[in-house]
Amino acid sequence: MTKLCKRMLMLALCGLILLPAGCRSRTQPAPRVQPPVTTDTVGEVAVPPTRIEEPTDFVTPEVRTEELPADIAEASRLAHQRGWIRDVFFGYDEAGLSAEARDALSASASWLRAHPQYNLLVEGHCDERGTEQYNLALGDRRANVVREYLVTLGVDGGRIRTVSYGEERPFAEGHNEAAWSQNRRGHLVLVGR
Repeated sequence: MTKLCKRMLMLALCGLILLPAGCRSRTQPAPRVQPPVTTDTVGEVAVPPTRIEEPTDFVTPEVRTEELPADIAEASRLAHQRGWIRDVFFGYDEAGLSAEARDALSASASWLRAHPQYNLLVEGHCDERGTEQYNLALGDRRANVVREYLVTLGVDGGRIRTVSYGEERPFAEGHNEAAWSQNRRGHLVLVGR
């Protein structure tokens, strides 16, 4: 190698060694600004307002653990009444979850995660239209969609059973859309261990 090549190589190596030192930030931190000090009419100095620091880490709020009745049917009724667990409703001939249904299941999942002593039965229901066999299959799909969504929200799948009643157990009597829309549901029922 020639002297020129050796010098160039040496300069390149020195440049690589010194490059990281030249990349450091040389900016100074911004000076702290003091809040303005005001005076009242008498001439006394007012105390500047204090700044409340925001928490830097997220703290999960405590879930209210109200005592439920020992009777599981009564506990389930009370959990529905207070909105801790919520049923979901489906469109005609559908087993997909609407945004409203996902919101209801999110609330239910929060409560279920906080109360692991309860298991859940998801009942799939349909309106009276369609054959008995078809409605049993549709009710089964609805119940399983609800179960799967609750599992994705962190509820242990071993705590959730499903059953389909098809059109056998209507919630609302009638032969019109008002009744049918109430009967197309995934009904959540608390059950014991």
